[in-house]
Amino acid sequence: MTYRRLRVSNEDTFKAEIEAFSKPEIADNEVLIAVDYSGINYKDALATRPKTGVLREYPMTPGIDLAGTIIESKDERFVSGEAVLVTGYGLGVKQDGGLSDLQIVPADWVVKRPKNLSATQAMTFGTAGFTAALAVQALLSHGLNASSRVLVTGATGGVGSFALHFLKQLGCQEVIALSRKEKQADYLKSLGATKVISPTELFPEKSRPLNKQLFDFAIDTVGADTLAQILPFINYAGSVALCGNAGGIQLNTTVLPFILRGVNLLGIDSVEASMEERQKIWKKMTDEWLLPKNMQVNTIALDQVLETADALLAGKHIGRTIVALGGKK
Repeated sequence: MTYRRLRVSNEDTFKAEIEAFSKPEIADNEVLIAVDYSGINYKDALATRPKTGVLREYPMTPGIDLAGTIIESKDERFVSGEAVLVTGYGLGVKQDGGLSDLQIVPADWVVKRPKNLSATQAMTFGTAGFTAALAVQALLSHGLNASSRVLVTGATGGVGSFALHFLKQLGCQEVIALSRKEKQADYLKSLGATKVISPTELFPEKSRPLNKQLFDFAIDTVGADTLAQILPFINYAGSVALCGNAGGIQLNTTVLPFILRGVNLLGIDSVEASMEERQKIWKKMTDEWLLPKNMQVNTIALDQVLETADALLAGKHIGRTIVALGGKK
């Protein structure tokens, strides 16, 4: 029997294409997972392009998250038939990832899926939901409450959309979505935004080291100039949870928000989060921070991944897209 996967190679020329493969053999402390669903994240889209630095070696199968069922195990913690999910670590970056019908994964990376969480639900959350939950949790530990004024950037993306939804479930009464996509304002409000503004409305033509204090907290999925322009608007002792770099990795700012207003910049890393933290967050997303009923979720086939990656990189992608694998529809 043959299976299919997305394969990125860079020998004579750079190529990203669907290929067939046979069932692989697993080693000690590994499991073989029949993948039901994976997701398309910004990092996955970058992995389909040359010279982005996402893939550590070639050839490689992208996909930084997956949900499915174990069909073989050489680790005593897991048995055949268990429902599991995997996000982060080296999946789809330094080891073959989720955009495949079958995948070998180190057992140390595997999370047993909560009983009330289906594979579809797990990948609707995926790395995007997991990252947003980590960001909200970090702000909660720094004083976030229902009366806080919270800014969310990149609000129409996966992480931003989930952040709005989680903040709504916490009862936050003032959640501002920052987005250039004016036509999506009603959608963002349905997720939890109380107000939608564009960067041109918020940011002055000439940036200043300190501006009027407008927000207690922010979740930034963009980085670069967006983050630099947000920091001067954060209230005294406020915090920014930084969890993305869609705008770039360089940060040109001043120390003044940090030393004159005591602003905290909190780095959110979903890749190497501890297993204890993963289990806690996935349980919370299963029992408390439930999936939004009105989130735009698209389900596509493996053959449609490259087209979706194009839309993501062009800034035309809305909501969350999951990929049906292993014969799923």
